[in-house]
Amino acid sequence: MINQKRIAVVLPAYNAARTLRATVQELPDIVDDRILVDDHSTDDTVDVARKLGLHVAVHDRNRGYGGNQKTCYALALSRGADIVVMIHPDYQYSPLLVSALASMAAYGVYDLVLGSRILGGEALRGGMPLYKYVSNRLLTLFQNLVLGAKLSEYHTGLRAYTRELLEALPLESNSEDFVFDNQLIAQSIVLGARIGEVSCPTRYFPQASSISFRRSVTYGLGVVRTTLQARLAKWGLLRAAVFPASRWPMRPPVFLPWAETEE
Repeated sequence: MINQKRIAVVLPAYNAARTLRATVQELPDIVDDRILVDDHSTDDTVDVARKLGLHVAVHDRNRGYGGNQKTCYALALSRGADIVVMIHPDYQYSPLLVSALASMAAYGVYDLVLGSRILGGEALRGGMPLYKYVSNRLLTLFQNLVLGAKLSEYHTGLRAYTRELLEALPLESNSEDFVFDNQLIAQSIVLGARIGEVSCPTRYFPQASSISFRRSVTYGLGVVRTTLQARLAKWGLLRAAVFPASRWPMRPPVFLPWAETEE
C-alpha cells in the first residue's frame, strides 16, 4: 500500500513465458495485488504465472491487446484496487519504477502517470528501432499540437491509473487492438485528467515483444483518427461511444466474463 491506497499491478500477457519471471521478480513490495491476464498464449505463460503466485485470468480466445487490458482493469477494480499500474511482462520496461508511478497517483498528484522512454533521451541507445523512434516523435508532436498537451510520449506500456479515472473512462467502447492505449490517453486529456510522466529507460532485446511494421502503420492511422476525434470532442462537436459527455469529478491536486480466474 501507499498512502492507505491498495496497489495492483496488471500484466497483459501473450507468449511472455521467457520474460515474465524477470519482470515479476523486480516488482516492489508495495504491490498488494499482482494480476496476469493471458490472451490465449501458445507457450507456457500461464504455468509460469501460476508458479510465481500471480492471480491468473485466461482468455478462451485471443482478444487482442486492448481486449486483454479490458479484462486486466475489470479484474483489478473488482479486487479492490485504488491504484492500477499496467506494465508489459516482456521486461522492456523497468518494474522498479512501479513505486514511483504508483506514489504519484496514490498521493493525488496525478490521475494518470506515464513511464516515458523519451524523457531520458536514451531511447535509441536502449535499442529502440529508428523507424519506431521517428514515428513516436512525429505522432507525439501531432497529438500535442492537436490536443494542446505537452507529453513526451503517448505510446508507453508502463502506466499508473487511479481507480476514479479508470471508472470514468469508457473502456469497453475502446478498440481491442493496440490503439486502445492511445485512446485512454486521449480520453483522459478530453476529461481534463491530470497527467504526469516519469523517465523510463528503454530495453529492446530479442525476447521483448514488438509489433510488425504493418501493424505499426495500422496503429499510427488509428492514433491520427483518435486524435482528431478527441479534438472534436474537446470542441463539443463529437459525442461518440469512445468520447461520451464529460463526467470526470475534477479535484484540486494534493501535494504531499471473458476469462476464467484463479488464485
